[in-house]
This record gives sequence, C-alpha cells and structure tokens, in this order.
Amino acid sequence: MEYEEKYQNVKSKTGEVIRVRLPQGRQVIGIVETRLGANKMLVRCFDGNSRVCRVPGKYNKRLWIRPNDVVLVEPWEFQSDKKGDIIYKYSHAAVEWLKQNGYIKVEF
Repeated sequence: MEYEEKYQNVKSKTGEVIRVRLPQGRQVIGIVETRLGANKMLVRCFDGNSRVCRVPGKYNKRLWIRPNDVVLVEPWEFQSDKKGDIIYKYSHAAVEWLKQNGYIKVEF
C-alpha cells in the first residue's frame, strides 16, 4: 500500500501541517467507551457495531488509550461485528479535521 493512500497531509488551525491516517479497506473509526482490562476495550464504531477490541503486542507500549479517544479499528476476519484490533489513535487536530470532512459524525 502506498504511503500517499494511507495518509493525507492537512493544515491544522494553528497552521502546522499534520498527517491524517484514513480508513482503508475494512477499517473503521470508533470511540473508546470503556477499558475492560488486559489490553481490551469496548469501542463504539461508526459502522453501528460495538466491538471488544484489543491492542496488539507490537503497539502495546506505543498506544496509551483512554476512554473517549478516537481510534482506528481493524475488524477480525471472524466475528467481525464483535471483535477487532486497535491499530491507530488520532490526535486532537486530526479528529477536528475528520469531523470537518465528514469521516466522523458530529452527533457521536
């Protein structure tokens, strides 16, 4: 997958250029509702499903996730409507850009 397909360079309100990672393929954006322990969290996804998601081992020490964080979820091959992996956490500036461009619904 090309670098240009995964990320889009945009300017934030402060004028700095940020990279925003966009969902590819089956990936969906979601909001962390609660932490369940053992690197598992309940995530409410924008496709209408609530999934129990885990942080894979290679991201375990890099992603510090708390409730109400906006994350990128990769659903599993089986039980895709119930389980998934958290692969990316969006910054505040990226969340604002996603709201402005319609990737995130404002009512969530």
